[in-house]
Amino acid sequence: MKIITTPDARLREKSEKVHEIDDEVRDIISEMRKLSLDWEKEHPYELSAAMAAPQMGVLKRIIIIRDDMENKSNASFTALINPEVIRAEGKIKSDYEGCLSVPSIYGMVPRATKVKVKAKLEDGTEVRIKATDELARTLLHEIDHLNGVLFIDHIKGVKGAFYEMDDKGDLIPVDYDKKIDGNEKLWGEK
Repeated sequence: MKIITTPDARLREKSEKVHEIDDEVRDIISEMRKLSLDWEKEHPYELSAAMAAPQMGVLKRIIIIRDDMENKSNASFTALINPEVIRAEGKIKSDYEGCLSVPSIYGMVPRATKVKVKAKLEDGTEVRIKATDELARTLLHEIDHLNGVLFIDHIKGVKGAFYEMDDKGDLIPVDYDKKIDGNEKLWGEK
């Protein structure tokens, strides 16, 4: 398996609910963890914070979230199955986001700073998660993937919201008209 990228149409499809946590689901989760860490090795300035199954072309409602987003040496992830946003609230704050499936483009994306999510863990335990700030943003980003939504959709048409990384790991603004608007590799066919 590999990480699929825009304009792959599977990234725009809604994922199916997982009805049983079986060996197939556990294999998907294992592959997601492996691909996330492999991607990270190729991107020295970045941390793979999370991933959704659709990013492998698997249209199932499964995401993984890194347990420690501050420590790149901690490579453990928690899998959430059928995650669902119960409530998103708090201030709307814009912050940088990137995506394994949107190569080389980053964005200043507005999102709620607080979120409540329900899901199942890998062992079938039902959980409710109250998250703030970076974790809230990450959960919203990944749950968007399950609904065929990419972070770029939240800022389409917003000049000054798109960035790319230079060879030193710094984000620099992108000319929207030249690199973003009408870019079929980014948005897919019109």
